Amino acid sequence: MTRPADTSFYKTLPLGSDPELRHRFMVVDEPLQGNIRFGLLLEVLDKVAEDTALGYVNSIYPQARVVTAAIDNIFIRHAADVHRDLVCHARINHVGRSSLEVGIRVEQPGDQAVHIASCYFTMVARLGMGDDAVSVALPALEYPDLIEQRRAQKALARREEYKLSQAALLEPPSREEYRMLTALHRAQEEPGFQGLLASRLTTDAWERMYPEQENVPKKIFGGYLIRRAFELSAICSELVAPGRSIIAAVNRINFFHPVRMGDKLHYTSRIVYASDSFICVEAGIERLSRDRTSKALSNSCLFTFVSVDSNLNHCPVPLVYPATYAEDARYLAAFRSLKELVTHHSII
Repeated sequence: MTRPADTSFYKTLPLGSDPELRHRFMVVDEPLQGNIRFGLLLEVLDKVAEDTALGYVNSIYPQARVVTAAIDNIFIRHAADVHRDLVCHARINHVGRSSLEVGIRVEQPGDQAVHIASCYFTMVARLGMGDDAVSVALPALEYPDLIEQRRAQKALARREEYKLSQAALLEPPSREEYRMLTALHRAQEEPGFQGLLASRLTTDAWERMYPEQENVPKKIFGGYLIRRAFELSAICSELVAPGRSIIAAVNRINFFHPVRMGDKLHYTSRIVYASDSFICVEAGIERLSRDRTSKALSNSCLFTFVSVDSNLNHCPVPLVYPATYAEDARYLAAFRSLKELVTHHSII
């Protein structure tokens, strides 16, 4: 039997010793705390999760491949220093019937190691190509170590929490939530209202997919897609942030449909909630086939940003006002998600 420790995978980004790599990962070429391109790191993390899962799956099915089904959570613990190496420690926490949860801890080593982020990816093992691809059954891991048992239990708990959160979206607002939404709507009826309407806080972009973004045959690398979605969402967050905004958490990214070469993609990002110093941005990627006969949602994402000053101290942001039923639903979903993050997880 295979233990989680046997699936360990490590990747180091030598930012401290490689000037070209360091320059590529910079947001701006000037002294700045937390000056690191998180979107580019997100792309690396997706590849690390794939390589970790593939190592285990290929030991059983040499011809199989793995695809990302979801990024369950990424919690940012500390802002990264672009002048220090980044190390990704990955391992499989739990194996289901055909899915695997890969946990990745991102650190900056040194005399005082810094925990940068905790990440959780759900991968699915597949055999075959195109429409003939099928999921394959995987043998379970063995968990003799108490820490490994706890990680596996937490992986199952995360899966259950997501199911419950999806079910909660169908629940009506609580009394507290109803009062909150009512106050936001009443404020819009006041004479001289100048608040930020959610309908105006959007950004979008179009892009064609080319062979250089290919990962598995004829399909585009998911890490590239979520990097582009994140970068647009970061720009969108600046519509509310009075100064600078940085990522605090990736609440969830779902992968619904594969993207193929030649597809045209429509990226959309919208600010759905803002309060205190936090900004929640929802992003979607819609694919349109080259012959324009097929259209589908490829990815959905929810990112939480935090508004900061030059010393990374939190700065207040203005409220965002939903005006329609759909905007209320998105506002409420983001409010609940952020409340869960702040209550149960340590983030920037």
